[in-house]
Amino acid sequence: MPVEELKALQYKLMKTLVYRLYSFSPFYHDRMKNAGVHPDDIRSLADVKKLPFMRKQDLRDNYPNKMFTASTDELVRYHVSSGTTGKPTVVGYTQKDLDLWTESLARSLTACGIGRGDVMQVSYGYGLFTGGLGLHYGAEKVGATVVPASVGSTEKQINLIQDLNVTAIACTPSYLNHISDVAEKMGVSIKNDTSLRVAVLGAEPWTASMRDKIQERLGIRAHNIFGTSEISGPMFTDCAEQKGIHIWGDIAYTEVIDSETGENLPDGESGELVVTVLQKEAMPMIRYRVGDITSLDTTVCPCGCTHPRISRLTGRVDDMLIIRGINVFPSQVEHGLMQVPEISGQNYMIIVTREGALDNMRVQVELKPEFFSDKIEDLQAIRKKVAYELRNALNISVDVELAAPDSLPRFEGKAKRVIDRRVL
Repeated sequence: MPVEELKALQYKLMKTLVYRLYSFSPFYHDRMKNAGVHPDDIRSLADVKKLPFMRKQDLRDNYPNKMFTASTDELVRYHVSSGTTGKPTVVGYTQKDLDLWTESLARSLTACGIGRGDVMQVSYGYGLFTGGLGLHYGAEKVGATVVPASVGSTEKQINLIQDLNVTAIACTPSYLNHISDVAEKMGVSIKNDTSLRVAVLGAEPWTASMRDKIQERLGIRAHNIFGTSEISGPMFTDCAEQKGIHIWGDIAYTEVIDSETGENLPDGESGELVVTVLQKEAMPMIRYRVGDITSLDTTVCPCGCTHPRISRLTGRVDDMLIIRGINVFPSQVEHGLMQVPEISGQNYMIIVTREGALDNMRVQVELKPEFFSDKIEDLQAIRKKVAYELRNALNISVDVELAAPDSLPRFEGKAKRVIDRRVL
């Protein structure tokens, strides 16, 4: 769709959504009234910034279903977040919501080159987590054959990849690296002994360097997927150009803001992602502050798609560590580690402590087997190299601890990279 037509459609959908919620949602009616905004004030897409933000705390405060705009007999499914930082968030879906979610993923998987004739192994968790079921129905819609493997039983997953001629896999990047490690121990080369050609990876931040290493190591094309349970689940991916994640404009309106001021940022400037889901029925979201750090690109993609794109996520506002006054994201640590060939950059832990009034950050990282040595001078040289790259990436000095191969924790779901032992 031409850009101007897409913007006109977005405005029409936005206007309809705002009127509906102002009229029928006590939560949104009160929120807009308190902000001094009426639906008649939204005369263009630029006026969206007049609307108040939503945060995850709003969902927790209205637990479990006080924000729903659909009755129980209209709902066909619930998904529930883990609730690791407070009450869980409950998301309800009507059939139209599920159809829209599936449509979004079908477009995204098509953009990744997945369709009829492919066998797709979904190695995200099924159940209350949105990843498994979302990818499952999206893959079926494009005509792929689905292997609903979920997570765990890694050796069995590798056998299925071989025996069922799996051509595509969806999982976290850390779990795909784990699959690769286990496969090598089994004497299986993903690159040479399987039909795998594409991976759809997300649910945790990962760097372009990690993507390059995954693609080179496994001989596949690795695509980035984005979504949150609050807006439905995983919904959007990059395309064959791998130049940003396409956000379907008729499904969601996207902004990037300064986290401190709330002001919109221009294209290319990094800030906090804000999403409005334009057609959701059960639990609509207006200007939801996702918390992910990214930038916006509204130019036409080289693939020809006119929908806006967001850049690779570099971290989260709430995952950001402040170390001696410096903002640090785990993805920056990973980027620095990827510059050192002697270590396994995708397997690391960040441990933060406070000694007196000073913060101390230690990075544990595994040596590759061929560089594992009992020669102290060799290990010291590698440690210095890692410390140098991390200082360049983070602008602070950190302690480096070299670990033996395969000694750090592995994660079948989202990787947990940070242990913060400070009393804040």
